[in-house]
Amino acid sequence: MPIIHHRAPLQVLVAVRGHPFDRTAFDAVFQGMDGIAATMVDQPAAALLMTPEGMRDFDALVLYDMPGLDFEAPQHAPEYREPPPALQAGFRALLEQGKGVVALHHALAGWPTWGEYHDWLGGQFFYHPGEVRGIAVPDSGYCHDVTHEVSVVADHPVTAGLPTSFTLTDELYLGQVFEDGVTPLLRSNAVFDRDHFWSAELAVAGRMHCREGWEHPAGSNIVGWTKQALNSRLVYLQPGDGPATYENPHYRQLVENAIRWVAAR
Repeated sequence: MPIIHHRAPLQVLVAVRGHPFDRTAFDAVFQGMDGIAATMVDQPAAALLMTPEGMRDFDALVLYDMPGLDFEAPQHAPEYREPPPALQAGFRALLEQGKGVVALHHALAGWPTWGEYHDWLGGQFFYHPGEVRGIAVPDSGYCHDVTHEVSVVADHPVTAGLPTSFTLTDELYLGQVFEDGVTPLLRSNAVFDRDHFWSAELAVAGRMHCREGWEHPAGSNIVGWTKQALNSRLVYLQPGDGPATYENPHYRQLVENAIRWVAAR
């Protein structure tokens, strides 16, 4: 009888919490991946594993979390929280070690005071006006249920098997994309300007779908990219707000491809 060697599945840690989501529908994205085993861990427990030792048995880290924001603060919610020094050191050590990272959707808003973190991710979503590389920027914009065409703009392992373009209905962001430091994979045909988005700061102040008095320059239409984060491969995919996107076969292919590429066995 021939001996069949079954390759052990890729082990992925998926950090969640900080933003509402349909846990069952999101988990189904990973359950459909052959040869990938995902372990979902909520923040703040997930942060304790983001060290070389904590991630020793994992091949990749997926960020679908939004830590560092207190939406229950009595004034000026969300109040920003500083990342613990142990997390900052551990996460940097992970990237120095070369552990791959896939960041999804609202992960771009996590740890708002940690500039280095956002340099690694390649962008940032702001709930309050802030500063990027010494330049003042307004709070970011959001718009739910936008039906838009996503075009593949790079021949890359992350986009392998995808059509040249596909349609998604999802939430879009008008935020900061550090275009000079990323390799674009996906672009959207949506219009990324102030008139097509709502102010995040006004929304958390109780004024949903409002842009009164809010100004924001036109933004990037890149909705998926790769970059080098120290010694690690990193992929950011802006789509991923809810079940309509989770169930899209092209989105599932993107997330799976991204995990396999950053894990780079």
